[in-house]
Amino acid sequence: MAETASFPYETRLNTLYGPLEVFDVHTVPGADDFKWFNQTLCRVNNSVVRMAAIEGEYHWHKHDEDDEFFYVVDGELLIDVEAESGAGFEGRTVSTRTVSLKPGHGFVVPKTVVHRTRAPRRTTILMVENAGIIPTGN
Repeated sequence: MAETASFPYETRLNTLYGPLEVFDVHTVPGADDFKWFNQTLCRVNNSVVRMAAIEGEYHWHKHDEDDEFFYVVDGELLIDVEAESGAGFEGRTVSTRTVSLKPGHGFVVPKTVVHRTRAPRRTTILMVENAGIIPTGN
C-alpha cells in the first residue's frame, strides 16, 4: 500500500473490518478526535471503502491513475474541480466549478482531474477507490 505524505489530516490506511462484519460509519474509532479524519473500512475486490469525518478544506490534488467516488452520509461536501480549455499553453485557460453534495448524493472525480474537497460543517462521507491510491494525491 502506498504511503501518504505528511499533511494535517489523520489518514488511517489499515482495514478495520473484514467480510461478513457489520459496522456503523458513525462509530468508527478515532473519528471524533480529529478535524479531518479518514479511515479505510473494508476491501471490496481490488478497491477499498473509506469513511471520512471532515470539517474544513483539503488541499488541491489529483490522482494520475485512479478515479475517486464520493458519497455523502450526512452534512454537505463541496468538491472544487478544475477544468482546462483551449489549445496549447498560451491559449489554455483553467476554470473551477464547485459541486455541492448533500446526504444521499454521490460524485466521481475522474483520474487526472485536479480537485479539492471542503466541508463547511462536520460531514461524514464514504469514498470508494483503488486500494493502492495515495489519498493525498500524486
